[in-house]
Amino acid sequence: MILQALQALFTPISLFAVFIGTTSGVIVGGMPGLTATMAVALLIPVTFALEPLTGLLLMGGVYCGAMYGGSIPAILLRTPGTPAAVATALEGYPMTQKGHGGLALKVSVIASFTGGMFSALVLLLVAPVLAIFALTFGPPEYFLLAILGLAGIVSMADDENRLVKAIISGLIGLIMAVVGTDPMSGMLRYTAGLTDLFDGIAFMPALIGMFSISQMLELTGTKSIITDTSTITKIKREPLPKGIHKPIVLGSLVGTIIGILPGEGATIAAFMSYNIARRRSKHPELFGKGNPEGIAAAEAGNNGCVGGSLVPTLTLGIPGNSVAAALLGGLLVHGLIPGPELFTKYGVMTYAFIMSLFIANIVFLLLGLFMAPYFARISLTPTALLIPVVCLFSVLGSYAMNNSILDIFIALLCGLAAILLQKTGFSLGALILGLILGPIAETGFAQALIMGHGSYAIFFNRPQAVALWAIILLLLVPPIYQIYKQRKTP
Repeated sequence: MILQALQALFTPISLFAVFIGTTSGVIVGGMPGLTATMAVALLIPVTFALEPLTGLLLMGGVYCGAMYGGSIPAILLRTPGTPAAVATALEGYPMTQKGHGGLALKVSVIASFTGGMFSALVLLLVAPVLAIFALTFGPPEYFLLAILGLAGIVSMADDENRLVKAIISGLIGLIMAVVGTDPMSGMLRYTAGLTDLFDGIAFMPALIGMFSISQMLELTGTKSIITDTSTITKIKREPLPKGIHKPIVLGSLVGTIIGILPGEGATIAAFMSYNIARRRSKHPELFGKGNPEGIAAAEAGNNGCVGGSLVPTLTLGIPGNSVAAALLGGLLVHGLIPGPELFTKYGVMTYAFIMSLFIANIVFLLLGLFMAPYFARISLTPTALLIPVVCLFSVLGSYAMNNSILDIFIALLCGLAAILLQKTGFSLGALILGLILGPIAETGFAQALIMGHGSYAIFFNRPQAVALWAIILLLLVPPIYQIYKQRKTP
């Protein structure tokens, strides 16, 4: 069956579909507001006119390409192309400001390639076994996973003052996350009577405002993003930093595991990989100032989520994230029902699709390495031209998500708020974590209490929950102890 799948894959039309899909994905991922989910969903009607395998290869290529493509504007302009690239922007943009945008892009594409290849290998070899593991996670575990992610807020601070401000930032994110309809009772919360807020504050417009618009406002009055342009000519000769393989391996593992869990997303995988890498780093104080280890962990994490999210999608019909849900729609349109039949009756098509992910990763690796010197020159663009163009794309991207004028105002307000928060020393990363993980924590907590008939013991009497509590403590104790030592030191 594997040989037949290879024969089906290595035909001119199939290879062309992978190439076009991956290249298009990189372009879509590089444009703020145009997410991988949107790209895959828009492709579904197009696949009606194509053979099922060709359509699947096209969508798979877009998925892989978009997850990498989001890092390009995140690094060069601090404008994440996809939500998963937010963590990349925290380290990538400071590197660009120092004139090392090309090196940041190189680290990004290599980490993305490694994470993508590892997760595709896991998907190919042990998908059915891992799908059964994913089913053992219920609402209590999802609540604790959200708490695990929120624990990363503590790791963003290296002294007491920053810790307090990081926690406040996280609480602001959590407050923003509860706007909208209560998932359990159906009651409306803080919507001010606006129907566009019934579903909550749209994440992507808020993200575009906090990172893209705020950065463009900060650039007003400057002539260029970087002052020292001499390093731009050295892009091709910059070697990879020593020890960069450790955060890449870490991100690949974390991203794949998070991707396998239904409902989790690449954004969570990227932030969790980033925070764990920060805690394990020998130089955590360099994070936030342009540390390539942060880029490596985040990019390996969000691309590791690609193959991981397809494990429950293909074996159980349970999407790993929103992009996998759109891809699942493409499968169902062609009469391909996830489950055992997908690996037996339609095995040739399924295995050809899985193996196409390897080719897609190779395509964007070559594209990224070849184009890195040219991409990096974007940072030399005069701000007089850059600011209006990026702001235009930001506004269009905010509107395109839900065709809502309110989302444009949300982006603008979040942009202004982000500038005020940064000027006063608050953490945007912590705020974004609260905004992402708030709904997951709230829903998991409520559902778990219903399962446990109101008893909190359900968060402690399951082995998976106990393991997650142990990991949370391991993440929390070292930074808190370090701050305690600082307070004791005269």
